[in-house]
Amino acid sequence: MSLSIPKMPLPSPIPDREIIDPTLDLEAEIERLKKERNAIVLAHYYQDGEMQDIADYVGDSLGLSQQAKATDADVIAFCGVHFMAETAKILNMEKTVVMPDSDAGCSLADRCPPDVFAEWLEQYPDHVVVSYINTSASIKALSDIICTSTNAVRVVESIPADQKIVFCPDRHLGRWVMKQTGRDMVVWPGFCVVHEQFTARKLIKLKREYPNAELVAHPECEQSVLDMADFIGSTTQLINHVVNTTDVEEFIVATEMGVMHQMRKRRPGVKVIGAEPASGCECAVCPYMRLNTMEKLYLALRDLKPEITVPKEIAERAIAPVERMLALG
Repeated sequence: MSLSIPKMPLPSPIPDREIIDPTLDLEAEIERLKKERNAIVLAHYYQDGEMQDIADYVGDSLGLSQQAKATDADVIAFCGVHFMAETAKILNMEKTVVMPDSDAGCSLADRCPPDVFAEWLEQYPDHVVVSYINTSASIKALSDIICTSTNAVRVVESIPADQKIVFCPDRHLGRWVMKQTGRDMVVWPGFCVVHEQFTARKLIKLKREYPNAELVAHPECEQSVLDMADFIGSTTQLINHVVNTTDVEEFIVATEMGVMHQMRKRRPGVKVIGAEPASGCECAVCPYMRLNTMEKLYLALRDLKPEITVPKEIAERAIAPVERMLALG
């Protein structure tokens, strides 16, 4: 079967649903609404710093899923992208899940349409389907187990050695997992628009400028970038490495620049240099993540919308592979 993966346009910032009084104390209003709604605010590390600081919990996809499962809040306000909020909803069908901006999608998830993926899977009927969490609820419903970049190696290693595997949707993460585990997998040819833009050529130039800096990279980067890296890890692992490697003072960071907020916050004085993407921008920013704003978070908590919903039949099939992932830790 010949794959035709749709090219997804990058989002354009859209106006807030209404103009907010610029003198409004948004932090105080969000805190008030959290108490009033019995709400929890979850934020991904790729959110802007002020969004991270107002959140009750900041984490990567695995940590956010664990928090969503454990919460006793009535309302979950998810500051991230759509697939993350969907995962929270799958784990909490009885709760209200809202996002500041429902247009905050994901290039990886969007490039793996469920109908195309289902047809493609027909070629591999005897394969276990391992799907990265960066997928829609419908893709999760077609999967056997979900993984994140934190636990992808552990998930694959939990599968019997003689079992064939399909991995989707990130080709770079899939190849990195194959290298770490020695397992052969059929990999869907998706990629992240942020991590795909880091290049070895630009990093060589940056390393010359900062010869004492360690290069840390996310496994969604292409292989030539990973070959140069001093440390490869998930978002949380990259943050922890920078915070705990106290004999190194400078780090070049090849992932979304939102992580640098936590690196600087948890290790004041550390020098973190964002890797320059091929687009020529000075920093690597996910355009989807940054659609969320404090104004939109305030409105989401006030109005309980945009609300994230998942059809019951999809959620019932998707929860099993998500639960299998969570059981592995």
